[in-house]
Amino acid sequence: MNRSLVRAAGRAALLLLVLGTAGIQAQGYPERPVRIFVGFSPGGSSDIVARLVAQHLTPVLGQPVVVENKPGASGMLAVDAVAKAAPDGYSLLLATAGNPVMAAIMRKLPFEPVKDFAWISTITTYPFVIATSPQSRFKSLADVISAAKAGPGTISYSSVGFGTAHHLLGEWFSAETGISLLHVPFKGGSATITEVLAGRIDIMFETMTATMAHIKSGKLRALGVTTRETTSFLAGVPTVAQTVPGLVFQSWLGIAGPAALPPAVVERLVRDLHRVLGEPEVQKRLAELGGAAAPIRPDTMRAQVESEIKRWNQLVDSRRIERQ
Repeated sequence: MNRSLVRAAGRAALLLLVLGTAGIQAQGYPERPVRIFVGFSPGGSSDIVARLVAQHLTPVLGQPVVVENKPGASGMLAVDAVAKAAPDGYSLLLATAGNPVMAAIMRKLPFEPVKDFAWISTITTYPFVIATSPQSRFKSLADVISAAKAGPGTISYSSVGFGTAHHLLGEWFSAETGISLLHVPFKGGSATITEVLAGRIDIMFETMTATMAHIKSGKLRALGVTTRETTSFLAGVPTVAQTVPGLVFQSWLGIAGPAALPPAVVERLVRDLHRVLGEPEVQKRLAELGGAAAPIRPDTMRAQVESEIKRWNQLVDSRRIERQ
């Protein structure tokens, strides 16, 4: 047997050994606690959803599922940690709709935003709301647009940071209406709401999850919701698309892991996560948060992320937003 054949046989044997080892590991998965990394501080909507999933996934997987908060860099520290973790199914990521946004607006990331992950499934989808203070002069989105056209750059909107979905939704709204808004980024979610409540910021683009309680209590006035049709969660609130045709957006949260997760581990996570999302108690809690359970297959989730990166890239280019 010549040397090339020997080398080829050696490589084949090594590949079989690796695949066999992965298969053995997958068969016993999980054998210890599983961590879900969340890129934001405890108490926020992302953290609440992650803990809900962890609580209900624990008895299904048969091992503790714990949430590990790793805030910083608009959630990217947690994303990077999972991208670099061992592909064994014990380090998972609470992926968000902000991940494709950051991929579009950052010049360079320490990971490949699609290829470095095994996409499992979305957990929930939920819309954004454009809201203002009840004392505001703005009673409708038409009022906001009219005022912004009369005074370009004088109408302010808050977001949880540069390069977030909140930020780019403001840019999208501006692009579609031909206006210029003043973007005021903050480092966390609470300030975006309190500044609008106090009347120091004119409007906000925020998730229904974060705003629904304030709207229902009368502390915020909802001007529009980014659903395709009006929602029963906020009866009487018009869609943004009624004023700005085509502006429809559903945010999401989901689960991903490092690339090269064994297929058997991926399928186990898909099966058990979808089982959890079918539980009435989980569906009820997600509805209370303004969302809906959204189980999908891994290939669908990957395609969704790729599509959103493309869309946000086009917006960043058209608005000439400087990438960081």
